[in-house]
Amino acid sequence: MKNNKLKGGLLITLGAGCYGMLGTYVKMAYLAGFNTAEVTISQFSLGVTGLFILTLFQKGSSNNSAPIPAIRSKVRLTIAGTSLGLTSVFYYLSVKYIPVSVAIVLLAQSVWMGVLLESIVRRKVPAAGRLLSVVVIMAGTLLATAVLKQSVSLSWKGFAYGITGALCYTATMYSTNHLDTHFPPLKRSLYMIAGGLIIILCVFHAFINTEFSWKIFLSWGLLVSLFGTILPPLLFTRGMPLAGMGLGAILASIEIPISIIMAKILLHERVIASQ
Repeated sequence: MKNNKLKGGLLITLGAGCYGMLGTYVKMAYLAGFNTAEVTISQFSLGVTGLFILTLFQKGSSNNSAPIPAIRSKVRLTIAGTSLGLTSVFYYLSVKYIPVSVAIVLLAQSVWMGVLLESIVRRKVPAAGRLLSVVVIMAGTLLATAVLKQSVSLSWKGFAYGITGALCYTATMYSTNHLDTHFPPLKRSLYMIAGGLIIILCVFHAFINTEFSWKIFLSWGLLVSLFGTILPPLLFTRGMPLAGMGLGAILASIEIPISIIMAKILLHERVIASQ
């Protein structure tokens, strides 16, 4: 049991680390001239393609002992996957109205949201150690983003987008922890990413017929897809059922220091001592 929790925690940490790297890569794509619609559509399109190819290889090497997802399970996972796409949509929209550091703090609210949701589902008050972990992580998040040292004029629209993104992120963690966990992580990830792609296309369909740059698919889209829609879902769908949602939500906050380190190394952003 303890070994399973340790393994699950490691997988979740790696998945969150990928998300931490993602922010820097997305910003570099913006600097290269691409917009949110191009980055997000390429991210999920290539993610679905990559996962589908992986499932084909898995079928060829398996002994056919793995259960085949029923139609109802496929639909359920696809619908649940819309939270993945909406997390990206709302996070990117919040960045348009408020500083990135504030948007990250808002997205990190999924830490306590995940612990709260788990306590509601289980009808059990979280352990004191877990509550203390949440407090420490949230305090560390404020320091890591240096939001306390900034003079911020907060847009309520940006705030609403950021909190909504955190709710969607919490829904994603809940789905990966509870829905059809007996199916292979690769298949679960494929259906969830497909659901994310569907909602992304619904949101940004108008941009495809205008000035959409298809060059994104052969450049930053590949990198953003790998670290945003292929590796994290695979790691989360495997790790969440082992570690549990409460612990998983806490471990997922590792993306904050990872994003700070990546921004320092690749974007040469200034990092102060408190961060």
